[in-house]
Amino acid sequence: MKSLKTLLRYLGPYRKDMITGALLVIIETGFELIIPILMADLIDIGTAHHDIPYILHKGGQMAICALLSLVTGLLYAKFAARASYGWGSRIREAQFERVQEFSFSNLDRFETSSLITRMTTDVTILQNAVNGGFRPMVRGPVMLIFGLFLSFRMNTKLAFIFVFCAPVLGIILFYIVNKIAPRYLLLQKAVDKLNNTVQESLTAIRTVKAFVRGEYEQEKFDKVNKTMSDTSQDTFKYAVLNMPAFQLTLYTAIILIMWFGGNMIINSSLQVGELTGFLSYVFQIMNSMMMISNVFLLLSRSLSSAQRISEVLDEKIMLTSPENGETNIPAGSVCFENVSFKYKENAKAYALSCVNLNIKEGQTVGIIGGTGSAKTTLVQLIPRLYDATEGSVKVGGHDVREYDLKTLRDGVGIVLQKNVLFSGTIRENLLWGNPHADDETIHEACRAACVDDFISNLPQGLDTMLEHGGVNVSGGQKQRICIARTLLKHPKILIFDDSTSAVDTATEASIRKSLGNIREMTKIIIAQRISSVIETDQIIVMNDGRVIANGTHEQLLQNEPIYREIYESQTRGGEFSAGKTNQLEKA
Repeated sequence: MKSLKTLLRYLGPYRKDMITGALLVIIETGFELIIPILMADLIDIGTAHHDIPYILHKGGQMAICALLSLVTGLLYAKFAARASYGWGSRIREAQFERVQEFSFSNLDRFETSSLITRMTTDVTILQNAVNGGFRPMVRGPVMLIFGLFLSFRMNTKLAFIFVFCAPVLGIILFYIVNKIAPRYLLLQKAVDKLNNTVQESLTAIRTVKAFVRGEYEQEKFDKVNKTMSDTSQDTFKYAVLNMPAFQLTLYTAIILIMWFGGNMIINSSLQVGELTGFLSYVFQIMNSMMMISNVFLLLSRSLSSAQRISEVLDEKIMLTSPENGETNIPAGSVCFENVSFKYKENAKAYALSCVNLNIKEGQTVGIIGGTGSAKTTLVQLIPRLYDATEGSVKVGGHDVREYDLKTLRDGVGIVLQKNVLFSGTIRENLLWGNPHADDETIHEACRAACVDDFISNLPQGLDTMLEHGGVNVSGGQKQRICIARTLLKHPKILIFDDSTSAVDTATEASIRKSLGNIREMTKIIIAQRISSVIETDQIIVMNDGRVIANGTHEQLLQNEPIYREIYESQTRGGEFSAGKTNQLEKA
């Protein structure tokens, strides 16, 4: 319930619509409650005395009440729809903004499919709860209270039947709601798993086809789909008991009222019109209880969704800008001082251990090492994608924690190992690096990234549309577009995370030459090929989260056996010895 109250704060300007809708429901209910009184008078007075003018008069009043009830109901629908969909829109917006603030540590806590479900399905459930449940939420209690009051006023003896029937229905409905509530959370988790399987399968559809694993993926999907189906059936087998419980209680009440009411009519202590009007209240009171039970069902599911949404909104941001953080990076130097890092606090082993490095401004530095040696982890600490667990990382002489995050990340350009392009034109993708770049600046960056020839040969040039993920360009072209995009930032520090692996050696050499002309920029290149880093000012060799050697190519060849074996294996086709393979796996 606390989560739902938290989300109600996002009503904002739609709070007035919600209040107006509630007032309209109360007015609508009032008109409906008047109709049985008018009906009783019409039968007992007008029909009994054959008074046609009186019958027409009361009939007209009933018609007016029904018409006004219809009008207020339609107006309510308008305000409720505006409030529910406006509220849902604001919650989705708040979630999306929150996710944009997440650090990598925060994102590690949520699966992508789960975040998508929370922004779509869970928000839709809340919208439906308001749009379809707010009316009975207000109408049910109002109709129950006033219906009981008017029924006792009409005939006290018959009204006591409710004293017996209502608690029975209440106990049954409480049992149903109590059974369903925890199952809704399981149902939403099942939706998460289904979405995750679908997303993974569609993202890797080319790999699935290449390995002819369609049947395996189908079996995997069938498994999670069946799990969701079974969870849904287990949940709703209790929900469907609502209607039978309502009908059982309703018809029991009607039989008892007809029995006792009929005897009272025979004994002349009750008129037919009163019994007819009383039966109308029976239906209204029982309907109100049914509405209340449906509200509890909707509320149970809404609470599960509200809890999941609140987990996103209440997630503590792990990395934030300090107050009055530095807004200027004085130099592109990088220094690691006794840096150790692990991804989770309770992790037993460190991903990085006791790293000490000093990279001067304008230097070009290469990093090589086996798969899993934490090369990517090391460079991710520079723009504060993660924070060091121990020690400090300094950029321009200042600890990275002292910088305003936007300033730091604008000053550090990183071409990630996994290249990402967005749906849109090549120009729109490049402008991520610098939204204000003109065509000449864009072409200059493209020339440096050796992607200008490819773009110029396209019929629409920079305005060529890229499909989702850039699937209509090759891996090498995608890498070079990403490099050009990063160069447009004009960063003080440029990091290549194995981002030239898909280009040929001649193109890679041209890119290195272009980058070498930018003297004031510090370049850090992660690579698997020694040829990619052989001409750098210093080469860092990593193994198992540690820096095991650091120096120029010539120094490492003379003093570092592991580096020498890597070099010989790549230049002469030599092989690692079994012992060295365990120390540093060739990627």
